[in-house]
Amino acid sequence: MTDDSGDWLSSSGARTQAVRAGIRRTHEAEHGEPIFTSSSFLFESAEDAEAKFAGEIEGNVYSRYTNPTVRGFEERLCALEQGEVAAATASGMSAILALCMTHLRSGDHVLCSQDVFGATVGLFDNVLKKFGVEVSFVPLTQIDAWRDAATPRTRLLFLETPSNPLNAIADLPAFAQLSRDLDAMLAVDNCFCTPALQNPLALGADIVTHSATKYLDGQGRVLGGAVVGSEALIAPVVAFNRSCGPTMSAFNAWIMLKGLETLDLRMRAHCQNAQGLAEWLTEQSGVEQVHYCGLTSHPGHALATSQQRGFGAVIAFELAGGREAAWRFINHTQLMSLTANLGDAKTTIIHPASTTHGRLTEGQRAAAGISEGLVRIAVGLEDLEDLQADCLKGFSAVQGR
Repeated sequence: MTDDSGDWLSSSGARTQAVRAGIRRTHEAEHGEPIFTSSSFLFESAEDAEAKFAGEIEGNVYSRYTNPTVRGFEERLCALEQGEVAAATASGMSAILALCMTHLRSGDHVLCSQDVFGATVGLFDNVLKKFGVEVSFVPLTQIDAWRDAATPRTRLLFLETPSNPLNAIADLPAFAQLSRDLDAMLAVDNCFCTPALQNPLALGADIVTHSATKYLDGQGRVLGGAVVGSEALIAPVVAFNRSCGPTMSAFNAWIMLKGLETLDLRMRAHCQNAQGLAEWLTEQSGVEQVHYCGLTSHPGHALATSQQRGFGAVIAFELAGGREAAWRFINHTQLMSLTANLGDAKTTIIHPASTTHGRLTEGQRAAAGISEGLVRIAVGLEDLEDLQADCLKGFSAVQGR
């Protein structure tokens, strides 16, 4: 991370870095960070152009791989995640794709949690296999199963913690040790917690991926992703972005920069609301189980407490009556937004089995714990009482009142 404000920033707190890191400190930047929307940049001379193209001196060449606004977002996120280098991408899925295309080759083997976003399963199961990469899906919390499934060709361990949508928790230090034992990389999708609540690199992970579309933006405005880690691991990702182009736009990077400024405050408010709603849901008739790691009844609660600074904003709960009950509940809520996105200031609600995980096979959904009666709520920043009142409309419809 570099910053014209001096060395003091590197020793500052996370909230200060969320506001200040990545800014080239000028009078203009103090009053509003510029958006560099140019596709390419001018050189001072032919010699300057040659040196910048060759990477001999730092400078801007072409916005596919060197843009000041994007670089500012990369540096700020890198500071928050306690990494050395970050590579911004066009979306969260392109971040995972860039990681895989950079560090995997035909004949390699990947261990991936069963408890990941449905599109991630599709990428590993449908796309990577076309390039000769073998993938095994393993239960997130059963680390012995990961060890048993490993082969001498295992190159990457990939997981989310907390998982989407059941909030399963992985023991990150234990997985870090397993990856070292296997001479493999550990990559952690930190979308749910963000660096405000969890720092996987500090817990032993090699790489962190983000769907910046979610909480890093925080208002459902733009798409973006990122890969963060050591210079040795991320420099090849940067080179991949340069050649293949899945890069973040300058405008989206500017939106993300502004989102990071309020990340800590927003995540604390999200967590407070989610905790209150999860506890309330456990008391409602027709709710068979609530999946939220902030509940002491959750099997991963103690582990989450040890490695997270909060429990996040995503709640999943099982309704008696399967899909019919889940759809009836969702269709009769009025305040919550029916959409598959999460991380927004607005609370969103979705039926995972028919949407986010709908392309999985029935067996894959069963293995991941995605039942027909499962409803996911990504809790926003509205008043808790209003969210509870909205849920009561759903419960009344399910119960025929």
